[in-house]
Amino acid sequence: MKSLSFTRFLFAAILMLSVAFTATAQSGKPKSPPVTATHTIGDLKIDINYNSPSVKGRDVWGALVPYGKVWRTGANNATTFEVNQEVLINGETLAAGKYSLFTIPSDGEWTIIFNKEANQWGAYSYDKGQDALRITTKTGKTQEMVEQMTFEVGDNDENVGVVSFMWENLKTSFSVSVGAEK
Repeated sequence: MKSLSFTRFLFAAILMLSVAFTATAQSGKPKSPPVTATHTIGDLKIDINYNSPSVKGRDVWGALVPYGKVWRTGANNATTFEVNQEVLINGETLAAGKYSLFTIPSDGEWTIIFNKEANQWGAYSYDKGQDALRITTKTGKTQEMVEQMTFEVGDNDENVGVVSFMWENLKTSFSVSVGAEK
């Protein structure tokens, strides 16, 4: 009888320790933390929300992120791109609103996709029929290795912003114009 009680006690103690260890391990920094890149140009507000994965020594382009396939452009939920007024993206009109931002990477050139369905997990339910805009951008090399995937938004001039995506050793950018004619 005593051995059965001791076994139950030992089992309960091990179970409690494993639960405590798991809770402690999960409370650390997320693997792909949520990040927001926000910028204003005059009355225009640009918000990009994404989960930022790390390289962690992995081969990214053409391996972790395959070429020629729709990618959520980050981790977890699809990245979102939101503007509070109509803009021109690389000269193409995009209505005010919130969009999921997908990409189709390839070696040297990317397709950037603004999809009307903003709330998506990954690219699993991506529907090309919901695309509001597709543009093509050229890629280049970053000056230094970028461990954590990053979006930056800056001014080119008083009416034009530039959104830059950087990860590992790759960079691609597109312009966001305010009050410009096509």
